[in-house]
Amino acid sequence: MIDAKAYAAQDPQTDLAPWNFERREVGPHDVQFDILYCGVCHSDLHQIKNDWFPGIFPMVPGHEIVGRVVKVGDHVKNFKVGDLAGTGCMVDSCQVCENCKQDLEQYCLEGNTGTYNSMERDGSMPTYGGYSNTIVVREEFVLHISEDVDLAATAPLLCAGITTYSPLRHWGVGKGHKLAVLGLGGLGHMGVKFGVAFGAEVTVLSTSPKKEEDAKKLGAHHFVVTSDPQQIEAAKGTFDFILDTVSAEHDFNMYLSLLRTNGVMMCVGAPSKPAEISAFSLLGGRKSVAGSGIGGIKETQEMLDFCAENNIVSDIELIDIKDITASYERMLKGDVRYRFVIDMATL
Repeated sequence: MIDAKAYAAQDPQTDLAPWNFERREVGPHDVQFDILYCGVCHSDLHQIKNDWFPGIFPMVPGHEIVGRVVKVGDHVKNFKVGDLAGTGCMVDSCQVCENCKQDLEQYCLEGNTGTYNSMERDGSMPTYGGYSNTIVVREEFVLHISEDVDLAATAPLLCAGITTYSPLRHWGVGKGHKLAVLGLGGLGHMGVKFGVAFGAEVTVLSTSPKKEEDAKKLGAHHFVVTSDPQQIEAAKGTFDFILDTVSAEHDFNMYLSLLRTNGVMMCVGAPSKPAEISAFSLLGGRKSVAGSGIGGIKETQEMLDFCAENNIVSDIELIDIKDITASYERMLKGDVRYRFVIDMATL
């Protein structure tokens, strides 16, 4: 076993604190890399607090992980010691079901293995995430990271990036389309960057007028204050797509009214309460509400390569790991532009 150190939650009532544990030895198909940076996702907080489902404790969060390879298994073909590497929200899947064979491991019919708060495929031990100094992942779920990027700012691409890239690519959003990005947080700011890079005309929808300046700096062409009835009225029927990144309760029917005929509302946020959608909000314009998770490994590598070629990274605030609890508190208040990333050298 490999000695490792991390910050972990011992139960849903306690804050994260230092914890020593063991990772599995590097097997023939595994890659071990020492973690340099790990992004902080809102879902980390949800999971350590059991907001969605009962967790596996002690829990080491973190699924936006980048670092440098220190050991590879005998059968590993695509990584060598010294390479930069990354891992996102999953570390394994069945790899044989219909979805896995179509490079959709995120939708594995047997369930993918989460980077943390999950069990290894053989049931031998829990998975532990990136708030730690090192990690062991099977080669198929390790991603190549360019040496030419800002490594810390690349970490959030492994979740916030691919979560927004995947639906925009799936629905073919690009030149000639009007895209609205609902919410300007960790996901939303990446949605703006990708939408602009793909050639769409991008509008940010936000309840906060204060975010207009930031939206324009990120490349958005327009800004709509959704708490202003006049601005909402003027925006009705104008968008081909809405990328909904909001995880708080919100009025789906109001936003559906902003879509053109055949428009699609792509949901990547995860509100804790079910949405109420009137059939008439859909019937009136043959509109669709769709969901999307992360991307598969092939698509995630495609996204990382696209970002490296186009100089796209997340806007981040680098933090010490000792400040993680305070950072969660700030995150809940929306006081981050736009993603916290932990410098793991501070562990």
